[in-house]
Amino acid sequence: MITVKDLSKSFGTKRAVDGISFTVERGEVLGFLGPNGAGKSTTMRMITGYTPPTSGSIQVGGHDILTNPIEARKLIGYLPENAPAYADMTVHSFLKFAAEIRGLSGQKVADSIQRVVELCFLENVLHQSIETLSKGYLHRTCFAQSIIHDPDILILDEPTDGLDPNQKHQVRNLIRKMGEKKAIIFSTHILEEVEAVCSRAIIIDRGKVVANGTPEELKQTAPNFGSVTIAVSGPSRGELESKLKGLSVAAGHEILSENGVIRAHIKPTESGRDGGLTQAIMEAASGNGWKLHELHTEEGRLDEVFRQITRPDTETPESK
Repeated sequence: MITVKDLSKSFGTKRAVDGISFTVERGEVLGFLGPNGAGKSTTMRMITGYTPPTSGSIQVGGHDILTNPIEARKLIGYLPENAPAYADMTVHSFLKFAAEIRGLSGQKVADSIQRVVELCFLENVLHQSIETLSKGYLHRTCFAQSIIHDPDILILDEPTDGLDPNQKHQVRNLIRKMGEKKAIIFSTHILEEVEAVCSRAIIIDRGKVVANGTPEELKQTAPNFGSVTIAVSGPSRGELESKLKGLSVAAGHEILSENGVIRAHIKPTESGRDGGLTQAIMEAASGNGWKLHELHTEEGRLDEVFRQITRPDTETPESK
């Protein structure tokens, strides 16, 4: 549904997007992650045709966004950052306007408004002016306009920004459900949203793709993935350390405390990261008559991965 190839965008001497490539298929929800200024919003603007690329190509539903923009844009629903809307319109008039500029007419306009009002829980503010809406209702109104024409592709820039926890839960469920039949890209700074909603995630930094995979695949690249923490009684410290050093799937260990029960943290080798170290420790405990009071295997966390592969933003002549 979306094919991005060697996409770049420069603003003067500043290269905001630097040769990124990726695809998004129908039935896929792609999380777009990166630090502030990484190029996420610029990339999304180029995919929607709002901003022309400096170089590279974008195919949307088989249509080139530059040479056949109208057909490409018909397939897209777009929620920009900051949820822009016409302040003097009511929610109903704004959604009617959005439906009509999308080519809907007659009963289809009314039906579409009713559908998105129910999906986005806007019944209580339908005839209220947009300038009087809370940030949460404003964002939901703009989300509603992005799906008014039931598009095959959704580009959502921070879709849960400004929502309370209950509203975020509702929007996440909606995105997850729509993602079964649509191709969706959404950017977020909330890593738990990626795990809750996304089938795949891309992390970009300084305009380049630095990671691309499912949330589970990305978590497995965390530095502590597969490490094991144990609390054990039975062996002496020396005996325990000797046995741990003898494990072929252990890369090293640290004794955390020693007070009758010994707590230790063991790092895996590459071959021991995917459960091998855990299995070896359990077999060592069973074979030597140790009593395991605790055994915890680190599953990896997206925030660790994010911090590991993105660089802190530092001021340079280009970023001034």
